[in-house]
Amino acid sequence: MPRPIHFQIHAGDPQRAIKFYTDLFGWTFSKWNGPQDYWLIKTGESNTPGIDGGLLQRRGGGPAPMQATNASVCTMDVADLDAAMRKVGDLGTKIVVPKMAIPAIGWLTYAEDTEGNIFGMMQADAHAK
Repeated sequence: MPRPIHFQIHAGDPQRAIKFYTDLFGWTFSKWNGPQDYWLIKTGESNTPGIDGGLLQRRGGGPAPMQATNASVCTMDVADLDAAMRKVGDLGTKIVVPKMAIPAIGWLTYAEDTEGNIFGMMQADAHAK
């Protein structure tokens, strides 16, 4: 059964958010060496319960109350992303960000649930590009 494997924090000012979460929780941030500005978040040791995440610049302007990107976005690990995407449609909701390659990591898409919340689904694939 799919479990959350990653979360994202969208920030109007990434450096301000990094300082906040570092000061509050002691999380560590490292700049990802990918095609966009993205910081990986380490929330604890790998032998303890929990997941790690990422932080990126909020798109579409400033914070908008009650919008999905004002929250953390969880990403679920799926074995077959195309099948999971079809199931989203079968359940009456929709894909909101098309399937994209995260180089050397896997394939990612974002969908909307029945309540308007956004979540991610990722299929691991070291050859994705």
